[in-house]
Amino acid sequence: MLLNLLLLLTGFTALILGANFLVSGASSFARRFHVSELAVGLTIVAFGTSTPELVVNIVASRNGLSEVLLGNVIGSNIFNLLFILGISGTILPLFVQQKTVWLEIPISMIAVLVLYVLANTTSNGSVSVIGLPGGIILLSLFAGFLIYVFFNLRSAVPATTTTVNKPVILSIALIIAGLTGLILGGKLVVNESSKLAAQFGMSEKLIGLTIISIGTSLPELATSVVAALKKNSDMAIGNIIGSNIFNIFLVLGVCAVINPIEYPRALNTDLIILGISTLLLFTAMFTGKTKKLDRWESMLLVLLFIGYLINIITRN
Repeated sequence: MLLNLLLLLTGFTALILGANFLVSGASSFARRFHVSELAVGLTIVAFGTSTPELVVNIVASRNGLSEVLLGNVIGSNIFNLLFILGISGTILPLFVQQKTVWLEIPISMIAVLVLYVLANTTSNGSVSVIGLPGGIILLSLFAGFLIYVFFNLRSAVPATTTTVNKPVILSIALIIAGLTGLILGGKLVVNESSKLAAQFGMSEKLIGLTIISIGTSLPELATSVVAALKKNSDMAIGNIIGSNIFNIFLVLGVCAVINPIEYPRALNTDLIILGISTLLLFTAMFTGKTKKLDRWESMLLVLLFIGYLINIITRN
């Protein structure tokens, strides 16, 4: 068991370092085109920090571990909204652009609703199946989101940063190193967490909703906390909202195309909690100071996550 724990920690370390390398290299390319911080957060950074979920879920999909990959996506998104934004907003109240309030946050809500419909359309008793058609729908919506970002945010205020762009060769090296770390780390996390789950009698769903989802969300946590410390609200918010959209549309879309995903209806409870969490974030934009996530609201989000964590451990 000790060896499994060491390998699991090694996998998480590889995921975090890999995501950091990937974000650093990709962001350097993006800044050469004077892209806004919000656009970078919604796309480049969101993709980089969501890559651990993508890699872990592709491995889980190929191994037929549907509950692991579903628990990872739903659990990661809840962790992103409640804990990461809560911690970031506690460090520094986050101001949110008007477009984010009226467009990006609702898009993330639409993603949850689409997943709920797809997951409850084709049923076989207590289990539903998200197959190739569902995967194509999710990937098509992801393509639509990218088109939206390109046409609606390319005219946004460019990033005002004194960071010196890295040489192209170094950026490419960072991207390759990042992808390598993510692939190797993803395999270790899935394999070792599954072994530990069996040893402790934990269900695949519980391990996906807790250990894997939190572990693969550590890059989002690090990125958003650093962004908050640097008073970069756009990056902190864009990273989380973008990651949640990527996780549902891209990650689950790819997995459904690779292998049909069996969706236990019991996960509807967690999916509904994700929808409520997204709605809470939208509501928070109109309480207190408009378009601002205040400290008291952020602390409330953290407390809600702690309550959710206790709830899923009790339920499972």
